Amino acid sequence: MEALIWIGLTALAIALPFIYPRWRLQRVLARPLPPEAVAVLQRNIPVYRNMPADLQQQLRKLVVQFLHQKKFVGCAGLEVTDEMAVTIAGQACLLLLNRPSKVYPALHTILVYPSEFVAQRAEVGPGGVITPGRQSMLGESWDDGRVVLSWDDVQRGAGDWTDGHNVVLHEFAHQLDSESGRANGAPYLGNPASYREWSEVLSRNFQNLRLHAMHRMETVMDPYGATNPAEFFAVATETFFEKPYQMAEHHAELYEEFLKYYRVDPRAWMSPPPPPAPPEPPPVSFAYSW
Repeated sequence: MEALIWIGLTALAIALPFIYPRWRLQRVLARPLPPEAVAVLQRNIPVYRNMPADLQQQLRKLVVQFLHQKKFVGCAGLEVTDEMAVTIAGQACLLLLNRPSKVYPALHTILVYPSEFVAQRAEVGPGGVITPGRQSMLGESWDDGRVVLSWDDVQRGAGDWTDGHNVVLHEFAHQLDSESGRANGAPYLGNPASYREWSEVLSRNFQNLRLHAMHRMETVMDPYGATNPAEFFAVATETFFEKPYQMAEHHAELYEEFLKYYRVDPRAWMSPPPPPAPPEPPPVSFAYSW
């Protein structure tokens, strides 16, 4: 009998580290997002107000889980407020709507700087010579469970939801990309058969963006996406959520792939952009005879 008790206690001790976090999470998810946090979503995620009620509810629940599981750390003297945390969590969780997700399971810490921060970068020169360098950054995504953000740029992304630039969407797209093993522009798609079409469409659009960037031609997507396939996926994600009409018009195949991956259509939350202004007529010249 005593042996059975010890076996039971041992089994409980082994199982408790797995059971307790799930039990605690369920308790947290049973509580709604506080009204003041909902007000932050309404202020700092402009499309939230136009989303249907079921997606709003999904987003609030995802934000609750994000805030419960992730740690926010202020850097360079910044104190992270509740509004900052909810704003970042809300934007990050837009990428998870209608998708089965454990809410960025590999991520544990979000580091927030007041503004642009300087990162150490090793630069490879001629002959493979490596020299240390410094680079100003708006955000970074690491595969060791960290995301780094500039709060000034988070605010800029929240303030203009139509310019195709959003540092939170960009860096958390990298986190999704990394879930397949490494950030290479091919996130986990679920169905292996989906990778062939994904690869063909994204490769074609990536090469087109590189060509446009090389010749300094105007593009719907930020030319920074021409850097490499991982950056292309992150930039395309920003464009999908912030300039959906333009992306659907100029990159129809790519937009369809992102519709299948993200399982939402941001056009339903936004008004179409105004048509471009017609070109001004050429000046009228007059011939005078004296």
